[in-house]
Amino acid sequence: MPAITALTYSAAGPIRHVLAAVWRRFAYRAKQLERAIEHRRAAQALARFDDRMLADIGLTRSDLHDANAEPLWDDPTALLRARALERRLARHGVSNGLASDSVIAPPLAPKVDRAAVSQARESFSCCR
Repeated sequence: MPAITALTYSAAGPIRHVLAAVWRRFAYRAKQLERAIEHRRAAQALARFDDRMLADIGLTRSDLHDANAEPLWDDPTALLRARALERRLARHGVSNGLASDSVIAPPLAPKVDRAAVSQARESFSCCR
């Protein structure tokens, strides 16, 4: 029976995998930054439009300010797209999933149960 006298193990294999993973991660981040810069330029092009042209596509100046206030790695055009779609749907009377009467602010003061209050007063008045 032959005996294994030496193990051949190349250290270059794992290092090669680590370097390839680091390179893929770097390339992904670089592509992400390139896309973010491209989207920022598109949003800046919209900023050169006048208010009437922005209204035609369903945007306002404040939408542009909100989009440009987001961090660099966030896509400002996604927010602009969502705002324009929201206005377009509202103009045609299409709901965005929430009924207008279903969104009600909670009351500032809690609802008072008058029967419980009168019962509490009676229990305290007998102890005095």
